[in-house]
Amino acid sequence: MIKFFVFTIFPEIVTCYTRYGIVRQAIKKDKARVHAVDLREFAPKGQVDDEAYGGLPGMVLKPEPIYGAYRYVEENFGKPFTLITEPWGKKIDQELIRSLAQKERIAIICGRYEGVDERVKDLVDLEVSLGDFILSGGELVALCLIDAVVRTLPGVLSEPKSLEEDSFGGRWLGAPVYTRPRIFEGKEVPEVLLSGNHRIIELWKLWHRIENTLKKRPDLVPKDLTDTEREILEALRKGLSFEEWVRSRLGK
Repeated sequence: MIKFFVFTIFPEIVTCYTRYGIVRQAIKKDKARVHAVDLREFAPKGQVDDEAYGGLPGMVLKPEPIYGAYRYVEENFGKPFTLITEPWGKKIDQELIRSLAQKERIAIICGRYEGVDERVKDLVDLEVSLGDFILSGGELVALCLIDAVVRTLPGVLSEPKSLEEDSFGGRWLGAPVYTRPRIFEGKEVPEVLLSGNHRIIELWKLWHRIENTLKKRPDLVPKDLTDTEREILEALRKGLSFEEWVRSRLGK
């Protein structure tokens, strides 16, 4: 089981999210625990922030509540691997998610206002970010990270094969997906998906995964291509359709 400790001044944001979706499933299956650690409970006189030294604008989260929360977790659960949300932090990607899924305890310090007292960084193992933009607080970053981690834990997803089909979960981005109705506003589900020919369906999915990657994230195209992947890439670059490629391939 992996335990998350989210250090926040708004614990309700965290506890609310844990009641839904895949995070709720992970908790229900005893694969994860999410503790919303209310920094106000560790703040002298309940004061979690103060003005910045040097005349800088905005308020800064004080170090005492965060150190208090950290020591509480360390003494009661063991030393956590500690993250802090920062706009300039390492962008969260699937590789980081896989590495975090190996941890037993993860603490996430959620920034607010103008930032967090710099002395808190002595507790931190890694600064993390969703990207090059500013949020009003780190809770959304923490929840995104928790959601991404727990869905990789064995036994959490009811369909484990979904992990293999995920974008960034394997070598390529995801393929298009369809459900009923078969025809919607004149748009039909591709006939190949209704054919029952599993070999052709798997080739169709691989074709579209490669096509998506080539169009949307060419930087992710792997170097170590299989023979089939190389064939598909060449066919795409020649402008062939899937049907044309399959006919030429089956004709060999």
